[in-house]
Amino acid sequence: MKEIKKKAAQAIVNIFETGTPYGDYSRVTLLHGDTGHLTYGRSQTTLASGNLYLLIKAYCSASGAEYASELSGFLQRLEDIDLSLDNDLRFRHILREAGNDPVMQQVQDGFFDRIYWNPAFNTAQACGIKCELGVSVVYDSFIHGSWRRVKKLTDQEAGPLEDIGETNWVAEYVMTRRNWLASHSNPLLHKTVYRMDSFRQIITTQNWALELPFVVRGVMIDKHMLMFAPSARADSPDDTPRLLKLRAPYMEGDDVKKLQEALKEHGIALEKVDGIFGPVTRDAVKKFQEKSGLEPDGICGPATRAVLGLG
Repeated sequence: MKEIKKKAAQAIVNIFETGTPYGDYSRVTLLHGDTGHLTYGRSQTTLASGNLYLLIKAYCSASGAEYASELSGFLQRLEDIDLSLDNDLRFRHILREAGNDPVMQQVQDGFFDRIYWNPAFNTAQACGIKCELGVSVVYDSFIHGSWRRVKKLTDQEAGPLEDIGETNWVAEYVMTRRNWLASHSNPLLHKTVYRMDSFRQIITTQNWALELPFVVRGVMIDKHMLMFAPSARADSPDDTPRLLKLRAPYMEGDDVKKLQEALKEHGIALEKVDGIFGPVTRDAVKKFQEKSGLEPDGICGPATRAVLGLG
């Protein structure tokens, strides 16, 4: 995808997340009833998912990070998903200040591409979604949550993409997702149907290639704006996988077993596939990350899962 089209696709979701096509690197949000808890940054990553920890860890490790010393003191609480951070006013103040640091902005750009955009783009391509508007729809679902669940519903109710065609399937997915959001047990999600309504408005114009200019929620997206833009919530995290990492007691479950199986399929030797994330599994993840050009931190997050094909 051309860079200008990528920016256009991301600008749509930036408007949903922060009200601006440029994204708001300083935005700190806490909505009552949001299962993601505290959210932060250009694409509003969440405390509860563990991704806020990964973002702040990356920032604290970056050269020249102005607020690294202040934020490093919160890393353990972030890693532990300490929900009291929701109301830690000092932490929230530092996050807002750090959002103005060019280093933080660069880290967020790279982080959100790695954690959300790249997996979403690769998933769309693998599903047969090539048009720019369709990729933006998938990207929005990766940011907002529950892509896999709504995709399954769409396939069941409308038929798979290969049977009904790309643009028909994307349009059906948008309607299925709107209905799913509108009837969700979490009433906070009912308010987010505007995201699908915005996509439906673009679909009615048949602007599948996101030809510029176009309007989203009253905001004009045009070439001039995108050329001068920084590269670019209530979450619906019903199927958001947890971060898999070494901790005491060891993490256990089917998700760990699937990780171990995927590592073996990618040629990483493991003696046991036992569903227990111990030091051997941590080292295997590191080895795979090194082999794949990922940060070798031994943590299986969205980027590692995407390369492993775990979704």
